[in-house]
Amino acid sequence: MSSTDDRAAHRPLVAILSGAGISTDSGIPDYRGPNGLWRRDPEAEKLVTFDTYMADPEIRRRSWRMRQESPAFRARPNAAHEAVARLERSGTPVRVITQNVDGLHQLAGMPARKVLELHGTAREVACTRCHARSSMAQALERVAAGEPDPACLVCGGILKSATVMFGERLDPRVLGEALGVAKAAELFFAVGTTLQVQPAASLAGVAVEHGARLVIVNAEPTPYDALASEVVREPIGTALPRLLDALG
Repeated sequence: MSSTDDRAAHRPLVAILSGAGISTDSGIPDYRGPNGLWRRDPEAEKLVTFDTYMADPEIRRRSWRMRQESPAFRARPNAAHEAVARLERSGTPVRVITQNVDGLHQLAGMPARKVLELHGTAREVACTRCHARSSMAQALERVAAGEPDPACLVCGGILKSATVMFGERLDPRVLGEALGVAKAAELFFAVGTTLQVQPAASLAGVAVEHGARLVIVNAEPTPYDALASEVVREPIGTALPRLLDALG
């Protein structure tokens, strides 16, 4: 093996845990920040609470109206998403673990197999009875055509966004893969996340326990700042491209 091949073979795995803050430059508001959705409208949390959603047809109708108005489906990747995809294209081993459901990492060019969506995806819908999945765009077309609470076309069951609602468990397979990435990473970035929602937040601690260097890029302090090798408070859209381009 040549020296060039040898260096390539020993490139460290870079893991990136992304939260809502990485997508705010794309026009998608965060949830728990100073201007976050839950602070502005505490009632909105009911629309994504599983038991309430299943029990109350009016909540479901409101949820579908909210999805119609969501900026997530019009949003485009920003400089931070593009920097992550650029690092992966450089040949550096990169894995993304995201708390977001907007699909912007994939739209920026990250291969879907290298993105672990802890909280699912808003770009698909799932039947709560038969678990059939289809596109969110198709479901929203049905809402626009006059179905305020569209049912599953396979079995007639209740449809929901293919996201993890409050009261639902994370997919154990996805969580297990995320733990594996955290343990294997030599460099772990936590970007745009408050690191307060478990079990996602604990991945930062797991990475440090297994020898990773932790870099936190977030506007607000997090419970894991003391474990970090570096804490960056600069805007994500400028800070992350600078950090990742230096690696690539």
